[in-house]
Amino acid sequence: MTNTGLAGKKVILLRPRGFCAGVVRAIDVVKIALDLYGAPIYVRKEIVHNRHVVDELRLHGAIFVNELSEVPAGCRVIFSAHGVSPQVRADAKVRNLEVIDATCPLVTKVHLEAVKFARLGYTILLIGHKEHEEIEGTFGEAPVNTIIVQTEADAEAVQLSTPSKVCYLTQTTLSLDETRGIIEILNRRFPQLTGPKSQDICYATENRQLAVKAVAPLCQLLLVVGSQNSSNSKRLVEVCRNHGVASYLIDDRSYLREEWLEGVDTVSVTAGASAPENLVQDVVAALTERGYAFGEELDIVDEDVRFSLPGELQSGLVRLAPVAPPA
Repeated sequence: MTNTGLAGKKVILLRPRGFCAGVVRAIDVVKIALDLYGAPIYVRKEIVHNRHVVDELRLHGAIFVNELSEVPAGCRVIFSAHGVSPQVRADAKVRNLEVIDATCPLVTKVHLEAVKFARLGYTILLIGHKEHEEIEGTFGEAPVNTIIVQTEADAEAVQLSTPSKVCYLTQTTLSLDETRGIIEILNRRFPQLTGPKSQDICYATENRQLAVKAVAPLCQLLLVVGSQNSSNSKRLVEVCRNHGVASYLIDDRSYLREEWLEGVDTVSVTAGASAPENLVQDVVAALTERGYAFGEELDIVDEDVRFSLPGELQSGLVRLAPVAPPA
């Protein structure tokens, strides 16, 4: 990218940005399943929370449904990266569906923690957004034992029958600062509170928020590329605004508004964990058309996390792999 912008007007790209390992895995699952088995492949809910990704996969033959009742009995269905409850798994079995599970392994970790704490008789304070698919799935692992805590006000108000045996878990895509505040309140109110051995908020969510905090003193505007239903993308906007810098969530370059750029010399651009890189580059191109030069890429941390494919797909790939001729 050439540095041809007007004097003093520049773009700072944040890194890491965009796809995390769980998103890469989930998208690969759909694409490989289509290659292995052909269209149609049904996907329960959006495979990841990005409109452009979903639209592209739909063009290749993926059919996205809200409920398993929309999937013909005996057909193949993929569970999204956000996870599902045991009830959804049971419903799939009743309908004789061939399931491929694209749940992010870091979400699966939270599910397993919920099961463990419930078996030990703990009350689980599940920190997250009640309507988010990830929370619906985790809550479903132990609904009798679980109370959803969405805000600091909820943390102050929650009442427990046995406060001596209580734990917390969190959604993987929350704001680090907001979650820390909620946990501090719960610790103050319930001194015997315990939690997971390692934090539930995922590495990608944390890294992208740290990058936003690092760039906030250097810019006057942050553009976050991501869809409106992307929790981790929304948190990036909130983190930046909490540091006193204007920030907007945009699906793509068409959402850019001229009034946002008035009096702005430095614009930072990042992307939520489910936003494709081509959309980021399109936004940068839109800014260069408006006189901004590509200034630098602010690199916070390297990410080298990779997740293996679900076993259902691995076995399919093995069956279809060509047999090497004898030497």
